[in-house]
Amino acid sequence: MGIIPHDHHSRMDELLTRIPDCEELETVANMFKEISDSTRIRIFWLLCHCEECVVNLSAIMEMSPPAVSHHLARLRASGLIVSRREGKEVFYTAADTKKAQLLHHMIENMVEIACPEEKTTAEDQ
Repeated sequence: MGIIPHDHHSRMDELLTRIPDCEELETVANMFKEISDSTRIRIFWLLCHCEECVVNLSAIMEMSPPAVSHHLARLRASGLIVSRREGKEVFYTAADTKKAQLLHHMIENMVEIACPEEKTTAEDQ
């Protein structure tokens, strides 16, 4: 790390000891690339609350099954969703990972919506 030319009496020295390296931030950048489409974000958010098949997701999203499958493949490759097969049907849901949970909460905070489960719990109290 180089010497900072101007001393503005900031916390820069402390921050520079904690700044993530480029490889760590590349992982974050790649995840944001994968969800950089509003349709993928909508599908992901929905799958955070339910498990669903391509046909039903296509109807909900008002898109063709191949188009939805493309988005699902991108989400699955990024590790945000998982799938399971039941006969000929494939069902998708959000992955049970810290990354998926953080993204789910970030989306909800960004658009100021609440999980259906959280809303019900708040109303019950």
